[in-house]
Formats: sequence, C-alpha cells, structure tokens
Amino acid sequence: MNARTEPQLLGQLSNAHLDALEEEAIFILREVAAAFERPTLLFSGGKDSLVLLKCAEKAFMDSSRGGKIPYPLLMIDTGHNFQEVTGFRDYRAQQLGADLVVRSVEDSMARGTVRLAHPGESRNVHQSVTLLEAIEEFRFDALIGGARRDEEKARAKERIFSHRDAFGQWQPKDQRPELWTLFNTRLQPGEHFRVFPISNWTELDVWQYIARENIELPSLYYAHQRQVVERKGLLVPVTGITPLKAGETAFEKTVRFRTVGDITCTCPVASTAATADEIVLETLSADVSERGATRMDDKTSDASMEKRKKEGYF
Repeated sequence: MNARTEPQLLGQLSNAHLDALEEEAIFILREVAAAFERPTLLFSGGKDSLVLLKCAEKAFMDSSRGGKIPYPLLMIDTGHNFQEVTGFRDYRAQQLGADLVVRSVEDSMARGTVRLAHPGESRNVHQSVTLLEAIEEFRFDALIGGARRDEEKARAKERIFSHRDAFGQWQPKDQRPELWTLFNTRLQPGEHFRVFPISNWTELDVWQYIARENIELPSLYYAHQRQVVERKGLLVPVTGITPLKAGETAFEKTVRFRTVGDITCTCPVASTAATADEIVLETLSADVSERGATRMDDKTSDASMEKRKKEGYF
C-alpha cells in the first residue's frame, strides 16, 4: 500500500464508467422494490454500504419532492464493532429518515442460539445465526448487500440475485442464469435472495465514487494514529477487545482501514492517505485485495469465506 503513485495520475484517471455502474445499481435497487414483498438493505455504516445507501437515495429520494427508501435498513451487530462505525450508522439513518433495525449477536447468545467456544472467540462468524433469526422474525424475502466480486474468490462466484434455500444456505453449483439483465426472482416458501447491486464494482470504483459524490465516511477509513501490534504479517489494533498477548509490545503507527468489520478480525494498513483522492491513488498501486490485506477471518483457509456463505453468512 506504500508504493509511490504520482499525483498527476489522478487528473488522468477517468471516472466516466461510474455513471454506468451507478445506473446498474439503481436499476437493481428498484427491481428489488418491485419484485419482493419484504426486502431490506443490509447497512453496517461501512464504506460499501454507504455507497449502496447513496445509490438508494438517488433511486427513491428526490431533493425537491422528498421521498423515502421503501425498505428498512438492517444491521447485525456483534457487540464488537467499532464505535466510529456504529455511531455513523445511526447518524446516516437518522439523516435520511430511514427505518433502522439492529439485531445483536449478544441477544442470540442470551437465547442460547449462539454459543462461543471460549470468551475470546470472534463473534464474526456467528452473525449468520443472528441474521437468519432476523430473516425469520421479519420474514424478509430479499436482503440487499454491498458485497463485491473483487473482494474474495467465493464472492466472485455469486450472481447479483443470489438464491438462498429455506435454511438460508447458498449452493454455488445451483445458481440461476442472469442473461440480458433478466433476473429470476421466484421463491418457494421460506426461501430468500441476497442481492448485490454493486457486485460489479471494484475497490477503486468505490473510492472514485466516494470522491465524486463527496460521501461522508467514518473517520477510521482515513489516516490516523493508532496503537497496533504485528501478528502474522497483519497490523492488529490494540483495544480492550484485542489486547496484547504475553511478550508483545505495541507501537504507534499511521494507519487507515480499507474495510471495517468486527474488531476481533479487522486490521488496518499502514497509510498516510487522508482524503478520498489520496486513497484512489493508493488503491491504484495495491496488489492485494482489501479483505486479503486486512481480514484475519479469511486467513484460516482458501475456502473459509465459501464455507461461511454456505452456512448463511453475508
């Protein structure tokens, strides 16, 4: 992430393709509203969900005539999320007058549907249980998410309208064709879809769009000083949830987060990029995907994400 990229390249970098990507996302968001009875938009307060929310704002809200996003926003909170992100989530939902539904992994733990192997276990993977419980509670038939194909190999296999069976599971060998932008949205009772309007975007597209639209983000996406410790080639933030281990020494470094999730499995990268334009330049030189560079939960095996998705993960 620290390779030098000349600033003048920013002026030469076209963002004309963003209009087509935005148009596709808006079309899909409207298609969901028309085709399903109880859709919801997964909203964490992270950069991808904020880009998706901006597209939803353009799809359904008019500055002169008003309007409202026609489905609620849904957040599955592990209880170990960054406060900067959850606070920004609440702020943005209130700003738009959107209905925000928050369901917590801690509530699933209290019900006994989630049991940790040990107190220090990451709750990230257990979000699947809480998500499926929320789907059952509200009878959601479509969940709109900000996942992109360039993030990880398993996500690259998914369709834009990704079918889930009655158990919330994804079957990668049993997906429906999407020819000529025609989507098969038929469902059997208990089934639902995960829908990914920005599936065809890249990390660079996201940051170019953030810069173009001047989208507000939580502060930790930009360069800041933070206490970290190095583990297995990653910079792990030192927090009350992720304390130092025996023999480790923390050090302060200028970092930013490329992606944000549960504190226990999300790592920052060394960076001095303090604006969206600077991050665009930095992203041009990146040779590792954002999840590959920052997510400990994807380091367990090459198939770790696919396994989680088959069990109901986002």
